[in-house]
Amino acid sequence: QEQVAESGGGLVQAGGSLRLSCATSKRMFRISAMSWYRQAPGKERELVASITSGDSANYADSVLGRFTISRDNAENTVYLQMNSLKTEDTAVYYCHARRPPLTVEGGYLEVWGQGTLVTVSS
Repeated sequence: QEQVAESGGGLVQAGGSLRLSCATSKRMFRISAMSWYRQAPGKERELVASITSGDSANYADSVLGRFTISRDNAENTVYLQMNSLKTEDTAVYYCHARRPPLTVEGGYLEVWGQGTLVTVSS
């Protein structure tokens, strides 16, 4: 069964930086689109950033210019570098992997991590 494992959350002051990591298996990583979502208290889960297997990245408007998503194919890991953090970035951050079908009859495989808490203090 495929899994993803996040790390790197914590407490940081506003204006500071954190880097989140998400690792998965090689067979999963090399063909999957990888994304970071977040869910703040009382709010719905939202997409923060995503990156395709071909390194094409997209960002939510709220983090554009502050966050950077990247892939390390040697480590089968996706990173989310978060700079200039704001209190409104406080949330549980989830890693998500979406693997395309392996056969004509198959479907997409989507895997979620357990989440890592990021708290930004004022």
